[in-house]
Amino acid sequence: MAFVTGLFLIDAPASALNNLGAIPGEREDNTVGVKVITTKAGAFPYVSAQAFRYWLRTTLEERVPEWKASPIFREEKIAYTDANPIKYWDDDLFGYMRAPGKSDTAKKSREQMTMLDEATPVTDTITRASPLRVSTLVSIAPVNPTNDFGVMSRHEGNPVPHEHQFYRTTLKGLFSLDLWSCGTFSYRNRTGFRNLDDERVKIISDYRGAEHLEAEKSYRLPKAERLARVKALFTGMAHLEGGAKQTLHYTDVSPALVIFAVTKGGNHIFHHTVGANRAGQPEIKIDALREALRVFADGILSPVYVGWVKGYLDEARAAFEQFVAEHHASAAEHGLPRIELSHPREAFLHFVAACDQHPAWLD
Repeated sequence: MAFVTGLFLIDAPASALNNLGAIPGEREDNTVGVKVITTKAGAFPYVSAQAFRYWLRTTLEERVPEWKASPIFREEKIAYTDANPIKYWDDDLFGYMRAPGKSDTAKKSREQMTMLDEATPVTDTITRASPLRVSTLVSIAPVNPTNDFGVMSRHEGNPVPHEHQFYRTTLKGLFSLDLWSCGTFSYRNRTGFRNLDDERVKIISDYRGAEHLEAEKSYRLPKAERLARVKALFTGMAHLEGGAKQTLHYTDVSPALVIFAVTKGGNHIFHHTVGANRAGQPEIKIDALREALRVFADGILSPVYVGWVKGYLDEARAAFEQFVAEHHASAAEHGLPRIELSHPREAFLHFVAACDQHPAWLD
């Protein structure tokens, strides 16, 4: 099985991209804090994987015309998507969980939902683990968030104080897409593996070009459609937007640097190639990357795509360009993958274009 395995850096010069709400005990009751991981080394600001997935989903809906988002239905205390991965690309790549409500309250709530008439009926509990895996986006070095004090004073009477936190750091995130699972749906009666109930099995069995994998108790969509979904996802990555507090701390959340490749396994081979130096600044660990390319050479199925914005860590980029030139001088002789260096958006779009030439990546 093949995976798209990568990491990215987001430059957050003065940001509050994911917040936790009011902080108890602060001097102002309405002080809004940022999310941090507290360790002995200090506080590491972070953005939750849920927040990042929201950014990506929203970007796909707004910037990728062919993307097919799943509708959301709301009952009294729960919300869920249609859970139809055959029709909706969102349900396929981001996963879902849906169960028929059994309580009288749930039944009454559904009866009052006129939109639910449009939903695919569900006959049993179904779940799908997301083929797209995303880490928490964590600061590469500990940072003490800054408390910013302000007031609302455009009215008569005493001003209303308010306070919030923000930080200056670089956030690092990992991602992995299981290409085999894209467009492949199991009907095994096993917790966590039943993507399709009887209703959805009926739908896909009538789907033109769908393949029945009897031995695996799965159905698979035609390869052209599976490729279209993967290409749309990475087109969305190329146009990523989002983040909290953009009115006060406008931050470009598109990656300033990204490294990824198609690999045979799901383990992350690039995780330790980017970190922080002693000053807490981002550092591309060339020796670690050189080792990863050598050790995992037989498991890298594509070029290694490196997207790097010019103007970001320019001195480090110059050293990296020299490494790339040296690497290419001996790559073919030693069976090492090539490195394609470009802008992050171009790197994602180059991969999207390569998908058409390498449909076997989805086998």
